[in-house]
Amino acid sequence: MPTTLPIPIRFDVPQGWRAAPPDEVGAPDAAFVAVHPPSDNGFTPNITVDGEYRPDTATLPRIADESVGLMSESVTSVRVTDRRETGSADAPGLTQTLAFSVVLGQRSHDLLQSQVYLSLLDVDNPRRRVVIRLMLTSTESRHPALLDDFRSMVRTIRPGEGATP
Repeated sequence: MPTTLPIPIRFDVPQGWRAAPPDEVGAPDAAFVAVHPPSDNGFTPNITVDGEYRPDTATLPRIADESVGLMSESVTSVRVTDRRETGSADAPGLTQTLAFSVVLGQRSHDLLQSQVYLSLLDVDNPRRRVVIRLMLTSTESRHPALLDDFRSMVRTIRPGEGATP
């Protein structure tokens, strides 16, 4: 069963992408997954959305470091190739790009993952902070062509009522 986000958001899925059940594509902790066929030598590009309440004082760079640490437990040679803080004090964000290798079946894949972290504060109670994470994962060869789609989707994020799309 896919995880739900702690707050409802809405976004537009770019043309050429299709929603996929998180459980069926190996992302059971995701609230939303979209894939972009065809696969590239056995790996299908995907966009994943998840999020959680973060009432602690961890900064977005620290939260991003936690993500890198968790990923390093399951992939080969993860490294941060780019990281930037974005947004404002009222709506902070962080982007980072990770390079790593995975073995699927008998084949090794060199992948890139662009991550966006958005911190959302409850205006009535700033201790109630939600961090939403969006990730584009693809082979190195397809990443540049798909990055604009991902950025377009991130730009459409807005408060929603009820469930995500």
